[in-house]
Amino acid sequence: MLRVAMLSRWHVHAGGYANQLKSRPDVTLTVVWDEEPEKGKEFAEKLGIDFEPDLDKLLAREDVDAVCINAPTNIHRDVMVKVANAGKHIFTEKVLAPTVAECEEIRDAVAKSGVKFCISYPHRAFPHNLMAKKVLDDGLLGDVMYLRIRNAHNGASAGWLPPHFYDEVQCCGGAMMDLGAHPMYLISWLFGKPSEISSAFTYVTGHAVEDNAVSVMKYPSGAVAVSETGFVSANSPYMLELYGTEGSLVITGNEVRLFSTKNGSEINGWMTLSPYRLPKALPDPITQFVEGVLYDKEIIFGMDDAIALTEIMEAAYHAHKQGGFVKV
Repeated sequence: MLRVAMLSRWHVHAGGYANQLKSRPDVTLTVVWDEEPEKGKEFAEKLGIDFEPDLDKLLAREDVDAVCINAPTNIHRDVMVKVANAGKHIFTEKVLAPTVAECEEIRDAVAKSGVKFCISYPHRAFPHNLMAKKVLDDGLLGDVMYLRIRNAHNGASAGWLPPHFYDEVQCCGGAMMDLGAHPMYLISWLFGKPSEISSAFTYVTGHAVEDNAVSVMKYPSGAVAVSETGFVSANSPYMLELYGTEGSLVITGNEVRLFSTKNGSEINGWMTLSPYRLPKALPDPITQFVEGVLYDKEIIFGMDDAIALTEIMEAAYHAHKQGGFVKV
């Protein structure tokens, strides 16, 4: 049985993670901590478990084997280093931390303690995105020169995001730091580290953080990747597009369309791929974490991937402030 503490309800996904953990027969939630005690008490009451206002005391409890971290981004480093030093396994919402330097502190603490670590990269578990990776790896598009990923919603324009999601200090950014993390970690996974990045961020709803954002990445090969996100787009479908010298892949929502002229390809012309032709979904991040800790199964979304996201994200915000392209 894995005994898990919920560390903060700050992030909007905290409740979903708690429910998923509670639904497993091999997990029990034991205690809540929150940087805002009143909110933490409310969360604990809802879950029917203890509330502990002192993080050090919580980490000293014998009924805590692991933690699920949904705290403000700006305190991730402080929280995770404490957790690792206490010997507790770590599941965390993205991003790992706002700077690579902070990420490295977390990495070193995790490595020293030997605890298990998993970051929440759910889009990397989806069959349609796994298909994009397979198409690249199989060379069906030839030399791929362009990648575009769009992930946006209307949380700001429709007013349903919580007010603290516009707190520049706690969030360390706006739409790109939060929702844009999904395109960014997918780009890092599919294309690797870019050489340069430029960003265009705007403030449509007048908050302190951006709510409409694009980052453009250049690669030494001449390839370009584009990450699009925002909190001001109603009914914006998820989109991933790959364009190469021998073909194209277009994903809209869960629909996957492929065109390849590659010699020897078993798929020729535009085809809409039915679900059974797509790769099997990977275990979701919570499942990876629990089964990694309890049964020593593979945790795919680990520390190297977590740091790679922050490396691109830190450069994207630097580019926004500086203007023009900056080195990554």
